[in-house]
Amino acid sequence: MVHGLTALILALFLLGVSSGLGIVKNIVDLWGSLLFIPEYPAVVLRGIYINWRSRSQNVEWLNSEVTRLRNENAALRLELAKLGGEKVFASADKEARTARVTLRAPMSWWSEIRIDRGEHDNITQGLPVFSRGYLVGRVSSVSAMSSWAELITSPSFMIPAVIEETRELGVVAGDGTGAVVLRYVPAGRGVRVGMKVSTAMIGEQLPPGLPIGTIAGEFGTGADGYATYRVEPGADMSGFYTVSY
Repeated sequence: MVHGLTALILALFLLGVSSGLGIVKNIVDLWGSLLFIPEYPAVVLRGIYINWRSRSQNVEWLNSEVTRLRNENAALRLELAKLGGEKVFASADKEARTARVTLRAPMSWWSEIRIDRGEHDNITQGLPVFSRGYLVGRVSSVSAMSSWAELITSPSFMIPAVIEETRELGVVAGDGTGAVVLRYVPAGRGVRVGMKVSTAMIGEQLPPGLPIGTIAGEFGTGADGYATYRVEPGADMSGFYTVSY
């Protein structure tokens, strides 16, 4: 006990003296310098982790914002297309005229029809023709009293089209046997059966938003990464006797 108390008193005395002389500060500084070496990698790794975590959170937030903005943009474009289509149909309803199908040859049943309207009825080449409000073709040639219209089931009929729900663009074409397909749509874009297909921007005579039909199924994806879909026309393409224009 005597030795312990003596050592404690001596230690306290030396501590008091050394504090005044700055020895303790020097020792603390030296010890801090020595500890800096093993602590440095941990400090660097901590800084890297904090930066990585911050960037990851920023990237996640940016990705979520991009997804949200894309969805909002698609919804807005869909609404604009609907408004544009409503205006087109409202205007078409006011000026709708009817033509009778006068010829549909068996050899070209799915390719073309002749109607009893021509130049005297203000029919022009490229004018769209409808059945039940859906696009069935467009005028390909005009004479004085009659005209010919190429059908959407014709293999040479190709027009830009859009899937209204996803706003994906493609090309509508016929196969000559009564089927209609939508080609050149990028694969993996969430296209589903029942989605509506309408015309894209083509020209003044074929404005965007003219209804064609709905997605009925997928044929598959080619090596080029584009999918082909079967389209169910809104009109009965197998037999109609009048069209509107």
